[in-house]
Amino acid sequence: MRSIAGQVFAVQVLLVCLLIVAATTALILQARIDSEEEALNRATAVAQTFATSPGTSSAMRTQNPTTLLQPRAEETRKRAHLDFVVVANTHGIRYTHPKPEYIGKTLVADWRPVVKGKIVTESVQGPLGREVQATVPIHRGDGTVAGVVCAGMTAADVSGRVERQLPLVFGSAAGALALATGGTALVGGRLRRQTRGLGPAQMTRMYEHHDAVLHSVKEGVLIVDSHGRLVLANDEAVRLLDLPPDAEGRSVTELGIEPRTAELLASGRVATDEVHLAGERLLAVNQRSTRWDGGMSGSVATLRDSTELRALSGKAEVAERRLRLLYEAGAKVGTTLDVVRTAEELTRFAVPWFADFATVDLVDPVLRGDEPVGSAMRRTATCGIRSDHPLWRVGKMITYSGTVPQALGFGAGRPVLEADLRTYEGWQEQDPEQATKIVKYGIHSMITIPLRARDVTLGIATFWRSEKSEPFDEDDVALTEELVARAAVAIDNARRYTREHAMAATLQRSLLPQGLPEQDAMEVAHRYLPARAGVGGDWFDVIPLPGARVALVVGDVVGHGLHAAATMGRLRTAVHNFSALDLPPDELLAHLDELVSRFDQDQAAAGTDAPGISGASCLYAIYDPVSGRCTMAGAGHPGPAVVLPDSTVTFPDVPLGPPLGLGGEPIETVDLELPEGSRLALFTDGLIRDRGRDFDEGLGVLRTTLAGLPERTPEETCQAVFDTMASSHPGDDIALLVARTHLLDPGHVAEWELPSDPAAVARIRNEAAEQLSAWDLEEVGFTTELILSELMTNAIRYGCRPSRVRLLRARTLICEVADGSSTSPHLRRAATTDEGGRGLFLVAQYAQRWGTRYTPNGKIIWAEQPLTAPVAPLGERTGDDLLDQWADLPG
Repeated sequence: MRSIAGQVFAVQVLLVCLLIVAATTALILQARIDSEEEALNRATAVAQTFATSPGTSSAMRTQNPTTLLQPRAEETRKRAHLDFVVVANTHGIRYTHPKPEYIGKTLVADWRPVVKGKIVTESVQGPLGREVQATVPIHRGDGTVAGVVCAGMTAADVSGRVERQLPLVFGSAAGALALATGGTALVGGRLRRQTRGLGPAQMTRMYEHHDAVLHSVKEGVLIVDSHGRLVLANDEAVRLLDLPPDAEGRSVTELGIEPRTAELLASGRVATDEVHLAGERLLAVNQRSTRWDGGMSGSVATLRDSTELRALSGKAEVAERRLRLLYEAGAKVGTTLDVVRTAEELTRFAVPWFADFATVDLVDPVLRGDEPVGSAMRRTATCGIRSDHPLWRVGKMITYSGTVPQALGFGAGRPVLEADLRTYEGWQEQDPEQATKIVKYGIHSMITIPLRARDVTLGIATFWRSEKSEPFDEDDVALTEELVARAAVAIDNARRYTREHAMAATLQRSLLPQGLPEQDAMEVAHRYLPARAGVGGDWFDVIPLPGARVALVVGDVVGHGLHAAATMGRLRTAVHNFSALDLPPDELLAHLDELVSRFDQDQAAAGTDAPGISGASCLYAIYDPVSGRCTMAGAGHPGPAVVLPDSTVTFPDVPLGPPLGLGGEPIETVDLELPEGSRLALFTDGLIRDRGRDFDEGLGVLRTTLAGLPERTPEETCQAVFDTMASSHPGDDIALLVARTHLLDPGHVAEWELPSDPAAVARIRNEAAEQLSAWDLEEVGFTTELILSELMTNAIRYGCRPSRVRLLRARTLICEVADGSSTSPHLRRAATTDEGGRGLFLVAQYAQRWGTRYTPNGKIIWAEQPLTAPVAPLGERTGDDLLDQWADLPG
């Protein structure tokens, strides 16, 4: 049987031959196509040249065109290396031909379209055989066609051109075959060297011998690839590590191996006689890198069971004990970022492992997340084998002084061992009575170790023995010192987290709304719950808008911590600023998107490593209590839930735009008509998504919850939704905003059409005064007339139709004048010699607020007057004096 190299050589040579044959055939076919195309192009060019040459058109009008055209056609054919150039009249009768006997006969070509001015290329069966030809028209001076010219070559001539190229093609194919065969021979030779010239049967026998040896040795062998997947494990390795039957091909971190051993195997680093635990076994692990399969990299590890050596070496016993202790401590101490919980985990782990009692005292500021200052400590955690011990209880403030071990250890930053408490007097100085109780209780040995992390002492850990007869020794000190050092790092991490969490929570509380503004359009309630990992960037807002409207906002910033809280504050401030411009939701979110992009660009230019804002989301809705219409738009944020008065729950199809900062797509709005008493629930995705619950399931739970709350107030609805859907420690922030809509009483709305006639100002002003009297608002009548007069006059002079005047009686009195112009007036102070320009100044003086908002059909200029505060005094001047300032006000 041939070797593997020989079989590969034969297969590759066969494949190369097939590829060369296919390539040669394709080249010949392509050459034929190219030659025919070239012949057509040349024939077309020659025919066009002949048709447009001087004398051709005039020769067609002579009595005997053949006499003039035949010599010229033959001369052109020979020079152009064509087989024929034929001239015919518009009826297809030949005037010329290489064979004179065909002159006067009908042209073999599709000449009819040519007579109409077209050019025709074709392959036909002509007098010379199979011909490839082009036919073009001969134009007279007036543009009409006088005849046609047909030029071309025979198919045999075209094929001859291809056949002249065949030697080159076949030569190239032979060269390629030679090169490919040589390359294949080189590959085969290399494969023969790598396989030692073995055939399949020989390699199978060699694998069987290798397999028998590998699985019979009493040392575990593991091969792991560069991706941490187990490639091979012999029987001994399976036994030592208790591997599952399907272990090969899986990641070593998924096989139930001790984490420290799995980390070593997955890392591929070099190891020499490292001691690792595997259940009750103590394994010596050696690992080296290796390559196989022609270049794949990985590592090979050998495992040797050294459990029997423990009986022969005291050092091995100490190493196993220390390793087991520290290994389990890493898994049980520091599982949370809570200072007190970490201290309790340290004491619970030490008892009864190597101590009967354990206490932890921390410097008091550490418990609040601050830097340790002073020496006053608070007993933070205590654990013992019995609860009736005489040690100080949790919460007691302690200041160690003198020569007591805790004071010495805290001051020097080193452990202090008191092997026999009954013979040492110094430790009793802190509280002799307490010391006597401890000795009588049976506690006889103590180790005090300072909790130090990053060169800072956080407190003191003390370990006591009573029922264990052997006292603590130096080996116990070394082991305990390493355990406490790890716990100290965990406590310091928890302290830092506590400080950062407190700072972030304080910042976020200051950035979120401290209270909801007063407005009549909606009754609103809200809830906010930070994530278990810390405060984040979820936020909400309620913003009163002109015209008795109100805006509801809910947003979400990706991430947690100070950066997310600060980013949330920036976005909330930006939304407030943009809403002051009274922009529609889609325009406001577009401006916010541009602002976020600019924030990210500035941050990238500054080179900071803080995460970008891109990916934040926002939902912005505006509700108008006059019309009952709610307009909203979203940027990467889920739409709200709408609860109708009959308890029907719907989720409106709000067009989902891209998150803020990504841009690229326009943001669209949706309008909803909401009946009186409808409830809107705006939320962040933390309310919907939770452990074991996806987004669709969360929406279903929310729908069911809201549908089961008929006639509930927003406050009750918020609480019920939170009780049902929010866990006590959510994985993401939760913000919920519930609003119940109100419609403005139609009797509190008065509207007038404003004609372009200035005389209408006085009429509408009088009618407005009558309406204010009907509303019992005579005290604001005069200032309202001033405001309306100025706004209406400006609309007539500078605006365009249609114009409209509206009075709204809500929490404030709102005057609105709408017109079809998009030009906004500007406040200025008029000079004493100016005839006009004082009107808006007076509006600003006597209105609480005023401004302009734009509509699809123009603009609305509005002014608000308080109904609960007294009207600003007019001074010594009367109303007539004020009206006389306006030269442009009609009488």
